[in-house]
Amino acid sequence: MIRTSSGIVAGLTATALAVIGFLTYQASAYAPDDLSAPRAAEPLPATASKAPRDKNDPTALPAGSGTGRRVVYSLDDDRVWLVDEGDRVRRTFRVSPGTVDPLPAGYAVTSRSGTIVGSDGVAVEHVVRFASQDGIAIGFSAAVDGSVTPPDSTRRLGGIREPRDGGAAMWDFATIGTRITVIR
Repeated sequence: MIRTSSGIVAGLTATALAVIGFLTYQASAYAPDDLSAPRAAEPLPATASKAPRDKNDPTALPAGSGTGRRVVYSLDDDRVWLVDEGDRVRRTFRVSPGTVDPLPAGYAVTSRSGTIVGSDGVAVEHVVRFASQDGIAIGFSAAVDGSVTPPDSTRRLGGIREPRDGGAAMWDFATIGTRITVIR
């Protein structure tokens, strides 16, 4: 009897290791070339740090916010634009920033999480991280309960909260490596 149990355990262990190896191999196809450190922020031209706005249409993409497929995040307007390759806005929505802002610069998505508990204790989904400031991770997320409330001003929080439908759109759009342009 002992011999049979040992054989079963050994077989299950070997199978588990083979599955883990296979999944690791598959995941490597989606990993960035260098996982050692997040990509450093790229400075923007002086005109992009406070990009001009269309006074008649506050939801219009700010001029000077870059070109090509990207996410544009305005610190002053608390708004995000998802921009496709042809510089057309696919979606725009308001967000509620954390208490720690990224510097105006160019970034890239460095990591994502489907569902986690945020540093403020709120269950969040569609987490898209792109920067860190003084050791605080900064990224977009949507509260699972749908709330978009201002953060606790006594805590250092880098979560930029989106409405749930905006979070789902960001999740689909902003995969690892997607450019994020932060402007004033």
